[in-house]
Amino acid sequence: MNSIYLLVPLSLTLVGAAVWAFFWAVDRGQFEDLEDGSRAALEEDDFVAPGVERAATVSEGSNSPRP
Repeated sequence: MNSIYLLVPLSLTLVGAAVWAFFWAVDRGQFEDLEDGSRAALEEDDFVAPGVERAATVSEGSNSPRP
């Protein structure tokens, strides 16, 4: 019975932190564009090491910009 005095405030604190984190993410726009991430996972881009310039191989008619 004594452990309930510790577990109830601890669980309420964790729930409060989770609710705060959710609203923080919504406020920062994390859920604005849910489809680009799934498309990016399916694209087959060649790996380019950081600092190495990529040759311009963007085909005409492509709607997605490449970095």
